[in-house]
Amino acid sequence: MTESVLRVRGRGRPVVLFSLLMSLVVLFVAGTDRAMAAPSPVGLGTAGNFAILAGSTVTNTGATTVTGDLGLHPGTAVTGFPPGIVGGTIHATDAVALQAKTDLTTAYNDAAGRVSDATVSADLGGQTLVAGVYTSASSLGLTGTLTLDAQGDSSAVFIFQAGSTLTTASGSQVNLIGGAQACNVYWQIGSSATLGTNSVFRGNILALTSISVTTGVTVIGSTLARNGAVTLDTDTITRATCAAAAPTTTTTSTTSPTTTLPGTGTGTTPGAGPGQQVGRVPVGGVATGGGSTAGAQDLALLATGGLLLAAAGGAWVVRRRVTRTT
Repeated sequence: MTESVLRVRGRGRPVVLFSLLMSLVVLFVAGTDRAMAAPSPVGLGTAGNFAILAGSTVTNTGATTVTGDLGLHPGTAVTGFPPGIVGGTIHATDAVALQAKTDLTTAYNDAAGRVSDATVSADLGGQTLVAGVYTSASSLGLTGTLTLDAQGDSSAVFIFQAGSTLTTASGSQVNLIGGAQACNVYWQIGSSATLGTNSVFRGNILALTSISVTTGVTVIGSTLARNGAVTLDTDTITRATCAAAAPTTTTTSTTSPTTTLPGTGTGTTPGAGPGQQVGRVPVGGVATGGGSTAGAQDLALLATGGLLLAAAGGAWVVRRRVTRTT
């Protein structure tokens, strides 16, 4: 009688444990997919060599300084240089400019086709955003400061999609923290962009029509207009380049090998010595969508799923052995 009861009571438990096991497998796989997903850079091709690229005209007033190439195609009018200064090469309706415009079209379509992680409000001022793809069906504006936080990942990518215009207010700023780089910030604009006076803007603008950079603006990135004009007025435009990640240095001594990690150093004081650069571990991430960055919550999800998976499997094996012996 006891043996029969034990067998009957034990029959359903492997089924329950199996269901739990399968649920944990699904959770584990979903967590892995989420942790691996991250937006990749938009390939600018040869357009990435240009600080300024336009379709109809490039017009400058005042002592604008351009670091990088300046290109125009199919238009022919590049005016205001001098007094403006171009640190690179001016390509006006030549084969180089044509190829750059072709690559710009490809890059624009790539950025516009990315799957959105989140919808953002019309005014980005006062917000701090982590890497991801952000979308506004109509216009985007910036009053005050927008902060982009890479959370310690220098390769983190930020993509903004605006259905129509981008307009920044006078004195507004795009700030980068946590290792974020302007080369990995992209602004895909469905019509035209206007940058307000004395503002500081970071990232690459890919506009379908035109870009107006008003007086005293600093741009760390590229102003790339597919079909219209780029107008400038006593501005500073610097093409953004990505800095390589700092390598870990290894030193040896007469006693034992020593590996110097960023922020550890080799001296008696923490952080002293040749490796005193402070590193930062990536944390957090965009909570929704397919382009989020892996963060602490993802790692916790994976760890928890793994532990529960192991526990469920062990319990199942033990239960089967008890059932067989009884």
